Amino acid sequence: MFEDLVTKDIAALVPYPPGKPIEELERELGITGAVKLASNENPLGPSPKAVEAVAETLPRLHRYPDGRGYYLKQALAQKLGLDMNQLVLGNGSNEIIELAVRTFLRPGLGAVFSDPTFLVYSKVVQGAGGRITRVPLKNRRHDLAGLSRAVADDSRLVFLDNPNNPTGSLIPAPDLRAFVSDLPRRTILVLDEAYRDFVREGSLIEPREVIEGERPVIFLRTFSKAYGLAGLRVGYGLTQAELVDYMDRVRQPFNINTLGQIGALAALDDDEFYENTRRATWDGLDWLASELDRLGLKHHPTQTNFMMIELDRPAGEVSDLMLHQGVIIRSLSSYGLDRTIRINVGLPEENARFIQALKQVLGL
Repeated sequence: MFEDLVTKDIAALVPYPPGKPIEELERELGITGAVKLASNENPLGPSPKAVEAVAETLPRLHRYPDGRGYYLKQALAQKLGLDMNQLVLGNGSNEIIELAVRTFLRPGLGAVFSDPTFLVYSKVVQGAGGRITRVPLKNRRHDLAGLSRAVADDSRLVFLDNPNNPTGSLIPAPDLRAFVSDLPRRTILVLDEAYRDFVREGSLIEPREVIEGERPVIFLRTFSKAYGLAGLRVGYGLTQAELVDYMDRVRQPFNINTLGQIGALAALDDDEFYENTRRATWDGLDWLASELDRLGLKHHPTQTNFMMIELDRPAGEVSDLMLHQGVIIRSLSSYGLDRTIRINVGLPEENARFIQALKQVLGL
């Protein structure tokens, strides 16, 4: 009835498929003790320092938050060796994606990214009327040569998640440096490092070495994964000060709420929790890999807190059957991988619950 009120691009959008909340599944099935391994969340919970700091801040909720996020930006700049004016804060790193598109992409200009990749890139670009160019992964890795060839005169943005979601693959630092140097100056690279904290094999480039150059690159980081603050929605971008200035012009003034700023600031100082998260993730991945090998199920090396598992049955069907076992996983059919599921590492007992449920569903 109201389709004439929106653009054709927006009318054609499909809502992002979030992971089903535990409470919703338990309510639907009348069960308790459900396990969620679908959204790449931190199984250890939030940083204890963040919880304490947030609790102490509750009496001040009648005040507006710091619209510039001064203390959080100050702490991040000090930790990363950057200037405060080289950081922009977002309501999750998703908002930085939106800010980049709203600021630099106008209808008719192009955006280039891999396929499959994080689904939000295409949603935001399509909603803004941008032209999308998809480059298939090669052997489940970014095809950097193909991406370079796809960059045209009107390509304003290139989105690159490193490590990749959903495959978990990592671009070697020398290859990434070469890719950045080959990009034209009129094209901005948005380098999404949401899972950077879980990389244990391979090299990474540091933002400072790129930001000090002339190539426009926006690094994306988040507090949702390694710091366990997904519910507070805090992310940030690292880039040249001039690009930050332009994005700040369209950013909402109070986009990071008070609890998010205070919680992120405390979590940033919680080194013990951060290292515990990394160790628990790597131990969990190793255990899951050994169990899947024992079951004869194909999985792929990952530099993240999740892994892909290939099946001989439709992923959506398996995902639905797992729900009835009280285990929430991610079907990758929305990524075009119709016989592949993705799970994140849980607590040891949750990982064991997943394996037991999967064996029952697959008849293994």
